[in-house]
Amino acid sequence: MTRHIILGALMLLSIGRTYGQSDEAQIRATIQQFIVGTEYNYPDSVASSFYPDTRMFLYTPADTVWTVSSDTYASWYGRREPGTRNARYSSLVSLDIVNTVAYAKVQVDIPSFGNRYSDLLLLKKLPEGWKIVAKATSAEPLPKTPQEWDSRPVQETVLWDLKKPWSMVFLSEEEALIAEKDGTILLVNLTTNSRTPLEGLPTDVGRAKEIDTLKYPGEFHPNLHGMTQSFNAGWFQLLLHPDFENEPYLYISYVAEDEERASALKVIRGKLEGNQLSDVETLLLAGPFTHGLFHYGGGMVFGRDGKLYITTGERNFYEYNNPPLPTAQNLADPRGKVFRLNPDGSIPKDNPDFGPEAVPGLYGLGIRAAQGLALHPATGDIWMSEHGTHQGDELNVLQGGGNYGWPYRTTGRYRTDDYDPQEPEGLEYVDPVHVWNQTVAPTGLAFYTGREFPQWQGDLLVPGLSQGNLWRIRLEGSTVVGQEELFVDQRTRLRKVILSPRGVLYLLTDEEEGRLIRVVNKNF
Repeated sequence: MTRHIILGALMLLSIGRTYGQSDEAQIRATIQQFIVGTEYNYPDSVASSFYPDTRMFLYTPADTVWTVSSDTYASWYGRREPGTRNARYSSLVSLDIVNTVAYAKVQVDIPSFGNRYSDLLLLKKLPEGWKIVAKATSAEPLPKTPQEWDSRPVQETVLWDLKKPWSMVFLSEEEALIAEKDGTILLVNLTTNSRTPLEGLPTDVGRAKEIDTLKYPGEFHPNLHGMTQSFNAGWFQLLLHPDFENEPYLYISYVAEDEERASALKVIRGKLEGNQLSDVETLLLAGPFTHGLFHYGGGMVFGRDGKLYITTGERNFYEYNNPPLPTAQNLADPRGKVFRLNPDGSIPKDNPDFGPEAVPGLYGLGIRAAQGLALHPATGDIWMSEHGTHQGDELNVLQGGGNYGWPYRTTGRYRTDDYDPQEPEGLEYVDPVHVWNQTVAPTGLAFYTGREFPQWQGDLLVPGLSQGNLWRIRLEGSTVVGQEELFVDQRTRLRKVILSPRGVLYLLTDEEEGRLIRVVNKNF
């Protein structure tokens, strides 16, 4: 359920209360209407939670009293785009009801200013329902002591026995979808722990299997001939349409197989209702189908421009498999690229022009294996994580028309020791904004916008498959100014970092019996 749906329900409650609803339920609905309005910039929601022209007393640092009317107070929340987060987080912490009067305390955290406020609300039962008739605010520094600044992240397992989970999207604070690479796509409830498989999914999804490399001599390094290799396949990224309330589309990237069990990355979308997917259509097929085992890509994100960005891997584990013009540098080959599409799969007219031979929808090239895409909440830039070979793991910022260099440029080493690609003259490359001096295998990244870790605001969180890394990357603009490795004593292969609608931090582990982990701050 989105905030728009919540707001609409609360507005209906303010117009006419449901008969039979308890006083406490009505009071909580009024307070929630106030909270949603202040958190997401809905002045009408704020104003309608008050009795008209209510006076309120606001916090001042000096020993003075500052009063404003409820209409003036509500107008402050009309200065920003409705529905955008207002960098404050509120929760009802206490409620006392005496006949037709109620007193409530709402805790308000504003991490960017380092403050914690207490909104003290007086409510009165009136013919039109319960309304706020007085408001006072006090504040104190957040945190109070140096120790409270210290984040103490602790892991709490929420779900377990998942089949190598790959990605997750929230439908509400309680409901989410989880894609299992080795399983299915589940509709889960984090309160009841219920799990319901999605119906209507495509049937061409690739499944794990063993491949005899002798059968496909051109696709594997000679050192592997005669060996069997595990197949890396399944469901990958889940993504909701940015206007999911009105356009209920679920986007899925996954490994598709043909009749000969060769595989390629496919991106589809379908309409989601409950646990049923319908009207499924293919948006991208990054062929050709091959029996190579690795590096499908499959990262997806919607940009601030409303366009869909997709990464595709080059599909080569060893550089030996590249033709003279490497796959990732071949404009006519969809592998090893970044695509930019309209939500319906059509090609935006303002895409970069790579020439008549370029595959439609091309936005960037020179990608080895990129799984993570994340939208910077302040700048709107799209950040991308990329797997190197021996080291060479990178963070990049997407640029239209950018060439990210692979395999001509890398900060790591090739797996094929004698590989020496013939680089054409005149190429220009986009340099990474960060590289690691050890192998991280970065996967699905996210920018932190929650409230439990105030010091992490705006930081980039990057999980890794190698040694179970979880990195907190501190940024100034597009410059990395610091990094911290978290949970060094609890290493688990991590596939994704996800934030709930209210900013709660979750992790997905890449295990045969995978887990969904909630990260909480014991010093919060």
